[in-house]
Amino acid sequence: MELLELTAGLLASTLRLAAPLMLAAMAGILSYQVGLINIALEGFMLVGAFVAVVISFYAGTTWLGVVAAGLAGALCAALFALFVTDLRGNLIVTGLAMNFLALGGTAYLLQILFSTSGTIAPEGLEKLSVMNIQGLSTVPFLGKALFSHSPLIYLSWLMVPITSIFLYRMVPGVHIRAVGENSDAAGTAGISIRKMQYLALILGGVLCGLAGAHLSVGDLSLFRENMTFGRGFIALAAVYFAAGRPKLTAAACLLFGLFDALQFRLQATSNIPPHFFQILPYLMVILMLVLISIPKEWKKGW
Repeated sequence: MELLELTAGLLASTLRLAAPLMLAAMAGILSYQVGLINIALEGFMLVGAFVAVVISFYAGTTWLGVVAAGLAGALCAALFALFVTDLRGNLIVTGLAMNFLALGGTAYLLQILFSTSGTIAPEGLEKLSVMNIQGLSTVPFLGKALFSHSPLIYLSWLMVPITSIFLYRMVPGVHIRAVGENSDAAGTAGISIRKMQYLALILGGVLCGLAGAHLSVGDLSLFRENMTFGRGFIALAAVYFAAGRPKLTAAACLLFGLFDALQFRLQATSNIPPHFFQILPYLMVILMLVLISIPKEWKKGW
């Protein structure tokens, strides 16, 4: 019985920790399919996390903070799109600039708005309430693990099939993929390359904002400087591991979430220095990237 409870807890933690990765990874897929490497996912998430806390605190409602986080992510993505499409800025440099701007900007505004640095947990700020699915949340073992979570966790699950349907069954999604596969041919066919790039990036910005909101008001009720801790880059690694396929990308995010949940539990139950376990999730990312490169190098003729 105790083993079942531990397994259920581990599964619940895995889903909770994988949720922001899945949302950000779906955003990364949209950029990937339109032919852009979006390394600014990290910055969009951080802005979303900050805006969610600020708006939730001042407005007195967490849901308004979540909506504002999505809009903030969209605005950041629109700015990113302006630089990389209209102004022809270098994609990597612009992405890094957005990440640094988000990191420094949120730290600065934290001092301006709350006269503090590091971490802010405003009094009265409530995180999103758990949504128990009636009839399923009471099922032994699986009920608590699968059907008793924040709404944003359920949204992360839904976004996997939604992203797949959008890209492969809807006209705008097919146009996005056409631009990514051959922009010259897409332009000749009358598809606006600029519009499709803006669409993919802005939709991705919304998802990243929601991913950040999950970190600050969905899972916790606070904001901490650099609280994304590289999750945007991990989501991007999952996208490239899966070659932009939503289902396999989600599986990679779940795998990282599993190792992230394991490292927390192993830290609490082992005498081994915690730093050893903290590297486990990131070690998985390195292994995934190695697995990507092996078939490519093999074809080149090792």
